[in-house]
Amino acid sequence: MRIYSLLACGLLALLASPAIAAEQTPEQKYKEVASRAGPPTAVLRYGANDLRSGQLRLPSGKGPFPVAVIVHGGCWTASYDTMAGTAAVAEALTARGIATWNIEYRRLGDAGAGWPGTFEDVGAGIDHLETLAKTYPLDLARVTIVGHSAGAHLALWGASRSRLGAGYAPRIHPVSIVQIDGVASLAPFVGLDAEACGKPVISDLMGGSPDDRAEQYRLASPAAHLPLGIRQLLVQGAFRPFMAPYAEAARKAGDHVEVLDGTDDHFDVVTPGTLVGDKVIDFIATRAFATDRPVP
Repeated sequence: MRIYSLLACGLLALLASPAIAAEQTPEQKYKEVASRAGPPTAVLRYGANDLRSGQLRLPSGKGPFPVAVIVHGGCWTASYDTMAGTAAVAEALTARGIATWNIEYRRLGDAGAGWPGTFEDVGAGIDHLETLAKTYPLDLARVTIVGHSAGAHLALWGASRSRLGAGYAPRIHPVSIVQIDGVASLAPFVGLDAEACGKPVISDLMGGSPDDRAEQYRLASPAAHLPLGIRQLLVQGAFRPFMAPYAEAARKAGDHVEVLDGTDDHFDVVTPGTLVGDKVIDFIATRAFATDRPVP
């Protein structure tokens, strides 16, 4: 029952309606803050169209700069969110001296989305840093991948590719992954996705049920491929019931895991200017490229 109560408190904010809300909801605040982000240094494609593009932001100075690839959430669905939603997170990290590559990718509702297209886009977006570094002062030895919600799952997947075999081998090897309030395995979320997203999405994303598509679900679930071999930073919020067991499993597998507890709200953690949102930015800026292993 605890899982359902936390989801009811936190994830149902996804469905909040401005028409009935007496005050600005956390989701509305998240979008309003994002809308005030300044323009990126450049908007560039990593694929054939604008669905495969990203916003590059560079800090002041000559660099080379560490880089955060940012993957937005939105229930893996095109009508929920875009890279514009994580623009404020990108801007806040860039202000801390980190170049940011905030990517778009195909989601349910877009042609070719699902397995494997959505995942191929995320991998290609990350690997495009290799091309960007030929023009922009990026330090490819210091790359982190930051994802929120569905984007947290996809960011983890991007960091797990070296564990999936030659067909998924990455060109960019991150030193850390930042999982902000999202799942690490898809099958346990089947059924609960309808509550969180307003409709079932996982079976559409994967082209069937876990029983029918067992190998695809395994490949798409980073929790099945531990250890990832890199520093993992977890920000727990509404998805805490899913994230806490994953953190324990990753530690037992030998990965270095650090956990920041946010509120039970799903959007405060990615809203710079809120108390917890600023803590998350500081957590990423100070820990994503750290080399020490502090005592928990």
